[in-house]
Amino acid sequence: MQDLNDLALFAAVVRHKGFTAAANALGVPKSKISKRVAQLEQQLGVRLLERSTRKLRVTDIGQSFYERCEAVLSGVEEAEAVVAAAKAEAAGPVRLAMPLGFAPMLADVLPRFLKQYPQVRLAIVTTNRPIDLIEERIDVALRVRASYEGEQSIVVRKFCDTRHYLTASPAFVARHGPITFDNLSLLPTIAMQEQPSRAIWTLVNGEGEFRDVAHNPVLSCVDFGILERAVIEGIGLGLLPDSIVERGVRSGVLVPVLTGWSSPESSVHVAFPSRHGILPAVRALIDFLAETLPRSMESCNEVIPRPATTADWSI
Repeated sequence: MQDLNDLALFAAVVRHKGFTAAANALGVPKSKISKRVAQLEQQLGVRLLERSTRKLRVTDIGQSFYERCEAVLSGVEEAEAVVAAAKAEAAGPVRLAMPLGFAPMLADVLPRFLKQYPQVRLAIVTTNRPIDLIEERIDVALRVRASYEGEQSIVVRKFCDTRHYLTASPAFVARHGPITFDNLSLLPTIAMQEQPSRAIWTLVNGEGEFRDVAHNPVLSCVDFGILERAVIEGIGLGLLPDSIVERGVRSGVLVPVLTGWSSPESSVHVAFPSRHGILPAVRALIDFLAETLPRSMESCNEVIPRPATTADWSI
């Protein structure tokens, strides 16, 4: 039977994409990791890693072996976590990354999390750019994406689904209505993008029919707060998240446009680097978001009907 420590060292090299990064992450001398991995390869009689002075590549058999190692190590850590969880307290720093559009919603719920876990120190990074969780030392990333393809090294926990809906102010609709696909591209619009260039909205209806709408926005921005205010003030027609549209419709400052059409569905989820050794404070934040986010977003169905979805609660 192989030494579990050797499996863990090899898995760390693959996970951190190098011996130096693995040594820094584990606090183990690089020479020791290199020696143990070489011994493991000798015992197995195969090359798990191809090394050069500048590059390290995992072989095909090495990738398959790594995946099995992760499964074994996960089982061991889960068994240890059963005992540790009983005495561990959620405490210490947690770094959370999220898109700018989630800031208003989480501003209402995160204070409750910090009151419930007063020993946790929460640092939030708000950005719409792609985040490298390992390189930037992010514990949890809250995201909205259509798929998880190409992220085998990242663990994903899905919460719920979301869509964007066309909306405008009542005064805008009174001034430009009736609004149809025939005149939609001719109207003043706003778009969630950084460049002041031509934009395309992809819309879908309940029958699965897709329509692309090309338009020239009068305002381009990646901050939902600015986009929301511009639509409310009648600057243009916008494709906004269901939570913003629901809030505006309830208060009477927004009205839906082209009801029955929306953006394709996207998944609201968190991503984190690994199941292994997840700290109590990180797990507490993930569980808290899993409980509060779907509840905060499900009220949108009362104003904006959309297809029912099933959340995946596995972690």
